[in-house]
Amino acid sequence: MKSVISKDGTKIAYDKVGQGPALVLVAGAFSYRKYPGQVKLANLLSKQFTVYNYDRRGRGDSGDTQEYAIAREMEDLQAIIEEAGGSAYVWGLSSGAVLALQAAAKGANIKKLALHEPPFVVDDTGHKPPKNFIKHVNQLMAENRRAETITYFMTKGMGAPSFVVSMMRIMPGVWSNLMAVAHTLPYDAALMDGYMDGNPLPAKLWSKVTMPTLVLEGTESPVGLRDGAQALVKVLPNAQLLSKKGLGHTKKLNTKIISAELAAFFMGNL
Repeated sequence: MKSVISKDGTKIAYDKVGQGPALVLVAGAFSYRKYPGQVKLANLLSKQFTVYNYDRRGRGDSGDTQEYAIAREMEDLQAIIEEAGGSAYVWGLSSGAVLALQAAAKGANIKKLALHEPPFVVDDTGHKPPKNFIKHVNQLMAENRRAETITYFMTKGMGAPSFVVSMMRIMPGVWSNLMAVAHTLPYDAALMDGYMDGNPLPAKLWSKVTMPTLVLEGTESPVGLRDGAQALVKVLPNAQLLSKKGLGHTKKLNTKIISAELAAFFMGNL
């Protein structure tokens, strides 16, 4: 494990593996640098890249500083990019894709950007969280009701069937890992504030994200996720959509397919 100090003094832990151009991995909700899928993806990509796989603040071995602000998370990502040499390729998954996108819009030195199924809700065709979703997530966690926060986030936020959460609760290793990062769910909810209401994405919001950008979606993914990915491509200045079976993220990550597509994009073959 290595670490950097973010602008506000928070320690951000990361693992570095491989050789080649720098590539930073930004995890989504519930994920952290030791998450099995994240580790497998980093190892596969390490054949062509120097991979920086980090714990977002509040997770794993990274520190945390209250009160939370999205700007601090963007500074964390920028600190990792600086540690990687000052510029890097960046892949973000789900809410991590939203974080990477916002950092790019604020001027982070990202050479190419891969946004993997950011959970934008742009219409009424798929699952839409309740209007008070973010407020309720914060309230549950403020009361330290960690298990209820996880259940609410998964079912009302992500649209997961309740039986899936029930199955996770009887899998000790899985549930304990979820409980360990439950307090960061308000951070992911904050990243999605304003983007889960079923409204079109603002056309000019990310006009400064001019680096080559790949938006990934799995053909097996829920229709809402796919609609969000397709809508994002239309508002980014230099983006292309990759739609392919095996790129979904709501179940186990297909790291072999994902790593191959990311390598093709970042190395210039897409």
